[in-house]
Amino acid sequence: MYDLIIRGGSIVDGTGAPAFKGDIAIQGDRIVEVGTVTGPAKREIDAQGCIVTPGWVDIHTHYDGQATWDPQMAPSSWHGVTTAIMGNCGVGFAPVRPGGHDFLIELMEGVEDIPGIALAEGIDWRWEHFPEYLDALEAMPRTLDVGVHVPHAAVRAYVLGERCNIDYAPNADEIAQMAELVREGVEAGALGFSTSRTLLHKDIKGVHMPGTFAGSDEMLALGLSMKGLSHGVFEMVSDHLGDDDEWMWVKGFAQETRLPVTLVATSAGAYQGDKMYNIAEEARRHGMDIRPQIAGRPTGVLHGLQSNFHVFMGHPTYKAEIAHLSHEDKLAAMARADIREAILGEQSHIKQTLMGVKLEDLLWQVFPLGEKPDYEPDREQSVRGLAEAAGVSPMAMMYDLLLRDDGRELFYQPLGGYLSYNFDFFRRNMEHPNVLFGLSDGGAHCGVIADAGMPSFILMHWARDRKKGEQFPLEFLVRKLSSDTARAYGLNDRGRLEPGLLADINVIDFHKLSLHRPEAVYDLPAGGRRLVQRVEGYRCTIKSGQVTLENGEFTGALPGGLVRGGREANILQHAAE
Repeated sequence: MYDLIIRGGSIVDGTGAPAFKGDIAIQGDRIVEVGTVTGPAKREIDAQGCIVTPGWVDIHTHYDGQATWDPQMAPSSWHGVTTAIMGNCGVGFAPVRPGGHDFLIELMEGVEDIPGIALAEGIDWRWEHFPEYLDALEAMPRTLDVGVHVPHAAVRAYVLGERCNIDYAPNADEIAQMAELVREGVEAGALGFSTSRTLLHKDIKGVHMPGTFAGSDEMLALGLSMKGLSHGVFEMVSDHLGDDDEWMWVKGFAQETRLPVTLVATSAGAYQGDKMYNIAEEARRHGMDIRPQIAGRPTGVLHGLQSNFHVFMGHPTYKAEIAHLSHEDKLAAMARADIREAILGEQSHIKQTLMGVKLEDLLWQVFPLGEKPDYEPDREQSVRGLAEAAGVSPMAMMYDLLLRDDGRELFYQPLGGYLSYNFDFFRRNMEHPNVLFGLSDGGAHCGVIADAGMPSFILMHWARDRKKGEQFPLEFLVRKLSSDTARAYGLNDRGRLEPGLLADINVIDFHKLSLHRPEAVYDLPAGGRRLVQRVEGYRCTIKSGQVTLENGEFTGALPGGLVRGGREANILQHAAE
């Protein structure tokens, strides 16, 4: 008798092959049969009218702190993610010396906008060395598996101490110490190493994070420390991927270390003329594995009274009379005609955004989300477009919309790639064969971004709802969200619905799949706030053969843990025997 059978669903198996109707039998934590299953089971799930997919493997998250205290791992677990890889962008919490905790917390708060008070309250620091951090993660059961990169910033802080973010040229002995720490972590099961070379990443004091300006000798030594191991991915975010010099270094690094490299580009130059993709493809033809990461839509800042940002925050009246109030009192105050008149008559003390544009001039790229978010809206749906149609000023329109729905309205501002008011740019990027789907940033940017639901968005928008251009086949998207990301990190025991592989599975009512408007919740330690986005349509999520969520509710099952790099080949061999 099987433990579980999923019957009659449309199976999208993660290989890219056409969907087919069938059953899946599960014994223990493994898929044992796919097709027509005739035997009985302890439990059966009726998947008629649903698609059945592998669980999503999300390679770009920041649950480094949350994974030590939260077994549920929402919001990613709500969205069908069964494996989350963290320690991205060079930030994380190990290795760490006694007394170094606050520095890593302040760095994570500055770079990834995770409330420091929540991290300080939630993390118990049962480790110093990276292998001990892995052991701590492994000791906690959870709804999904987590995997980790060794973060450059923590390694530099451990070796260089207070010099870690100002000394760009450590000596040979210090570089050797850092390399040994990286190798130690990867040998213990880290999935790779991550670093950041973007000026956007700073701690809460505005200091660039350790490693931002690290020299090529340091980077090569850290990469070579992983050479010859059975696994290890090099992940980097960079401002410079539009520059030929950066690419010369990246290709030389990949060729000498023979490591898989995955890149996140923050500059427009990397995308001009498909430069990043063309160079990555050329490198692949020469035996190098270089794979850019891309999101399924523009990363977007969320404006609103529930978020950390809106255009009136810098107005003197708001700062003096409203900013300190509770949400309810803010609404009452801002509803007063005299307050409205005063704020709209003032100039903001915040003169520019990160893009060097006045805040009020951005309102043609700011869109109210409403109850059912539309992430590919027309210009007419922008705050400025709505204002023009109503014959009022854009700032007046923004003010009134900000108070809508008891102040729960949020506004989506794409940070790039949306000047044409369509996703054609993203579609071109997503279809490139070397691209990895990533950048959900689950667990991070708690006050201004809510993109952890990216897998759900990609399915519903790109395979069902898109009206402004071509869609993608469902089978293509499922493969990109599961087997492609799993294989990129050597996780060969998951990502496909095949006998012998882990039973990490989603049963989705695809016609009902829909995203809610993001909302603020105060469920982090010490009452910390974060923006989250719920979803409907996941009939159930199965992790290692156990149903962890059913119709959006946690079942209490916690079969997930830590996935250690280099261990999957033995698991597969054992399963085959």
